Amino acid sequence: MNYTITNWLAPENSILPDFIIGGAMKSGTSTLHSILNEHPNVFIPKNEINFFDIDNILQHSDFNYYYRSIDKWINQSMNSFPTELWSWYSQHFEGKNDLVIGEDSTTYLASKLAAKRISIQKKKIKLVFTLRQPTERAYSQYWHMLRSGRATHSFESTLKFNPETVINRSLYLDQLKWYFEFLEKDQIMVIIFEEFLKDKNKIIFELCSFLNLDFNLFPEDAKNIHSNPAMMPVFPKLQGLKNKLFRSLGNQRYINYLPLKSESYGKFGTLIPKVIEKAHNTVFNPRISMKPPKMRESTRNFLNEYFISELNGLDELLERDVLSFWFD
Repeated sequence: MNYTITNWLAPENSILPDFIIGGAMKSGTSTLHSILNEHPNVFIPKNEINFFDIDNILQHSDFNYYYRSIDKWINQSMNSFPTELWSWYSQHFEGKNDLVIGEDSTTYLASKLAAKRISIQKKKIKLVFTLRQPTERAYSQYWHMLRSGRATHSFESTLKFNPETVINRSLYLDQLKWYFEFLEKDQIMVIIFEEFLKDKNKIIFELCSFLNLDFNLFPEDAKNIHSNPAMMPVFPKLQGLKNKLFRSLGNQRYINYLPLKSESYGKFGTLIPKVIEKAHNTVFNPRISMKPPKMRESTRNFLNEYFISELNGLDELLERDVLSFWFD
């Protein structure tokens, strides 16, 4: 079986987005999505699509399914099923050709595959990236992973035993280099999350200019949207224990959403994890709207020192002062 990048070149009848919000994860992308979707000339599908790296096992281990009874893997293979995958992707945008079409996939920034595949499209797709103070972003991702059943240890233990799961998506320098290598500079806009929080109107105005949208067409209250507030488990340690016991069920959440899935699996396969999750969240460990506990100061200092070294050169790449803003 010969792999070829040309399978990732959209067929003539495919619908492609005009722009993509490509990450970083836990850096305000959901809020940005919600604000842009209020513009009368914009359409963005509700869910993340993750199409251009959908077959990347390192980015999407939850997108692959092994059925022991038939000794078979189901994976999202463009090489084997290009027609099915491109059709699935285009269906997200059908009937919206008269609008400015967007999508968001927060894994793209950390995916060199996605950068390459987006770059070969005949349509000049624009990329929007939001960057957050890397230590804060990693900590926020950890709590997201805990809530969603992926984290099974404390934050400190995760950094000791499996650091890549929370560190990788804060390594902005190397990741942005891929995009600046494969795409033209005028296709890329980088937003600093903390600046966005400080002056949303200014950043949204600049974003509208980048996407050729009329800023004045936004509803008055659209820029005040805050999406995806954190719902924290009352007992984090109990959440971690539940995640350890039922981690094997965690990836079933995607089974009916992906383009390629087992026809024999059906909807029943998602019922058990849904029942377990609902019982856990309702009876044993309810969730409330609150901020995560404060990060340990020693952990913050440890990660800040690491990221100062790893991101050395980001200011020069972006031609703006970012590191001193995050670390001073």
